[in-house]
Amino acid sequence: MQLMSEKGAAGGGLRERKKRATRAALTEAAVRLAAEHGAEKVTVEAISATAGVSVRTFFNYFDSRDDAFVVIDADAGARMRRAVLEAPADLSPLAALREAMAAELAEAEQQHELWRLHAEVLHASPHLLARGVGAHMAAEADLADAIALRLRLRGDGDTGGDGPGLYPRLLAAVAGAAVRTSMDHWSAHQEEAAFLDVFHEVFTLLAAGLPAPSA
Repeated sequence: MQLMSEKGAAGGGLRERKKRATRAALTEAAVRLAAEHGAEKVTVEAISATAGVSVRTFFNYFDSRDDAFVVIDADAGARMRRAVLEAPADLSPLAALREAMAAELAEAEQQHELWRLHAEVLHASPHLLARGVGAHMAAEADLADAIALRLRLRGDGDTGGDGPGLYPRLLAAVAGAAVRTSMDHWSAHQEEAAFLDVFHEVFTLLAAGLPAPSA
């Protein structure tokens, strides 16, 4: 799942906030149109008109039409990597990653419908799904690199030489699975708890080593 939030935009200046808002509007327009009509029937002109911008503006943000369908927020990964590296030194790698993800997921309940539509659009189009999987794997690898760099900066042992190493790769993969599990569980039990409460419960279980539930 790709993440969507404006939390990281607060310090980016008015121009950057406007650019982020325009990209978000184009992506949302693309996803909603594709969910209604099918991605193959949606044109750049229709996406641009729905978002209230010109076709030229569309191509300032995306190289092709399909790019608008694949990732909801292309900047989320960079914000999470930065948050992991800038997290307080006393936080464990898992805690640093949890806080970075929580900041991106703060508006998860409001964005849930769009994420659901996005998943439907990708699964309805094999080539878009393949690109989405590729984007997810690349984002996970980048996050593993950030975890490995944090460990190196802290002097916390061998992280695997030139690559991120086993621990950073595993942590990034487990965290991604934790987010998906949190979202799936919350979607089925929305009346029982807020999404972030479910998210933090999942990470508490991870931090405890996934003990078996008591009878």
